[in-house]
Parts: sequence; C-alpha cells; structure tokens
Amino acid sequence: MLGKANIDRIARRRQDTKDEILDAAWAVVRESGWAGLTLRGVAERVGMRAPSLYGHFDSKLSIVDAMFGQAWAEIHADAAALETDLVDDPRAALLLVATTWLDAMAADPERNALMNQRPIPGFTPSADSYALAVRSIEWLHRLLDRFDITDPDAADLWTALLAGLAGQQNANDPGGERWRRLVPRAVDMFLSEVGPHTARR
Repeated sequence: MLGKANIDRIARRRQDTKDEILDAAWAVVRESGWAGLTLRGVAERVGMRAPSLYGHFDSKLSIVDAMFGQAWAEIHADAAALETDLVDDPRAALLLVATTWLDAMAADPERNALMNQRPIPGFTPSADSYALAVRSIEWLHRLLDRFDITDPDAADLWTALLAGLAGQQNANDPGGERWRRLVPRAVDMFLSEVGPHTARR
C-alpha cells in the first residue's frame, strides 16, 4: 500500500512538471510566436536547463504534440459545456456554437494557429493527440444530426467557415468585431445550403 502511494505521488509530481512545461511553452508561443518556440526558452521559464526537458518530452515536436492535444481537449470541454444551453432551434444553437468557437480562437490566436493551420514545419500530431481532435469533430457530427443536417459535406463546410472567420479576425482585426459580426450571416448561409429542408442543387 505504501509502495503504491509513493508511485502515485511520483506520477503526480511528473505530471505536474509536464503541465508546468506545457504552460511555459504556451507562454513562449504567445510572447514570441511559433517561430520563437525553443527548448531553451521553455526550460528557462521552468527553471531547468534544456537537456532536462528530455526527461519529460522527447523533443520540441513532442511538446507541440502535447499542446495540440491539450488545445483540442479544452475546446471539446467547452463544446460539451454548451450542451445544456443549446435550444432546439438550429439557427440559435449553431449561432451559439459558432460564436463560442470564434471567441475562443480570437482570445488565443496561437492556439487557433496550432489547431487550424500548420505553424510548425514537420509537425504531425500523434495518434493519441489527433484522436482528441477527432472527438470534437464527432461531437459536431452529433450536433448536425440532432438538427437533421445530413449533407455529407456539412461538417467540412462548417469547419471551413469558422476557421476562415477566425483566421481573418486574428490576422486583420485582432480584438475587433469585423469578422465576428458576420457570424449570424455565416450561419444563415450554412443553413441555406445544408439545412434540413434544403434540397441539393
């Protein structure tokens, strides 16, 4: 029993250190952009030397992979928290989802870049981290099914709309409303194309 307690304590300590490293990595990225992410910069923020990071992550790309998984896990948690607020009207529900997503991406442009662009050359998410992104897409499919939106391209169209709005907002009017104010029209366009009562052309 005592041995298990010690093992659990060591595991918690290691996880706490990994979480601290990830927090430091996000801080570096938010300050210097993805091009400025270095092991040395991360290590300095947690009071380590860069080689010490290898006891927790194999490489810079493994840190990025953990950040990718963390970002998608957080977004999925935000989406799940919306469940009780989603009404039966598809426009109102999708408007809430879209606005929540866009606000999250606008609040953290570097997270948006990692989730929706390719800011790190050579990075491909691991199977475990990618599964967290897939989980969010599966949530979206269930949401669309709820409103009888069965067009096979609906989810891709939806994510393209939101990623485009977020990218434009962050690139051209950070902190503003220029593209955020277009969300209601984007939702209307989406529903006019793939809504439950829309015939395919």
